Amino acid sequence: MDIISKNRWVAPMLSVLLVCIVGVNVVQATGKWNEASDSKQMTELAASTHNNLSLSPEQRRLTEDGTSLSVHPSAQSVNWTVALPARNWLVSAQHEQEQKQAAARQKVKAIADAKAKKEAALKLAKLERAKAAAAVSTPPQKLYFTRTELLKQEDAKLATWSYSVSDKELFLLQKIVMAEAEGEPYEGKVAVANVVLNRLRSANFPDTIYKVIYQKSQFSPVANGRLKRVTPNEDSIKAVNAALNGQKEVSDNTYYFLSLTLADDLTVARTKKEVKRIGHHTFYK
Repeated sequence: MDIISKNRWVAPMLSVLLVCIVGVNVVQATGKWNEASDSKQMTELAASTHNNLSLSPEQRRLTEDGTSLSVHPSAQSVNWTVALPARNWLVSAQHEQEQKQAAARQKVKAIADAKAKKEAALKLAKLERAKAAAAVSTPPQKLYFTRTELLKQEDAKLATWSYSVSDKELFLLQKIVMAEAEGEPYEGKVAVANVVLNRLRSANFPDTIYKVIYQKSQFSPVANGRLKRVTPNEDSIKAVNAALNGQKEVSDNTYYFLSLTLADDLTVARTKKEVKRIGHHTFYK
């Protein structure tokens, strides 16, 4: 009993000592955890700063505004919903700009294509006009007829008969046009040549150009000698070439013409049907 009473104070002291030891250990453990946490945060902050410095000015601006994904790994899940609209806006703006550029290129291409087509059409039309002018300026050596009309050279396959024009007859035709229509419009000169060729085709008149022109009492310049005196001018030559190549100022059934103010005999005017008036000449069928 004495021993117990003497040593009563030992148990409380041991308890206090145990509590102190446990407390010290807890404080040390807590300090170490806080130190580790602070160290981790400092490391992440340094990494974030380094990443921000490596970004472009625009990316840093978007990051600072909270409109871009954070370079901090732990913040990505937080900033994703904030950054997504900005990323979509950038993509949409870029896509819109690309569409505008593509539309501008397409417009430039369309203008260039239209210009090229117009130039090609003008060039083709010019070639066609030159070809037509060359064809008209050159008299054909052979004429092609059906029973009712003189054909153009390109329609020769439709002809029922043909007629070869000699140089002498070509010159004679030019002279009669000059003698009959020197002061008449170009169309009137072509029409006089048309009448001669219409008679050549018709079974009711002679079958050569020479005989048609020299048929008795048909062309006044033959009777009064004017035919022999004239020299064909440029318009008369062009008009004859045009008529031989198929240009028609009067219809294929037109066989007569006269000047109502100069003609001595108006039988044709009284008995034939008027077709057309060109200058001072009236044409009949």
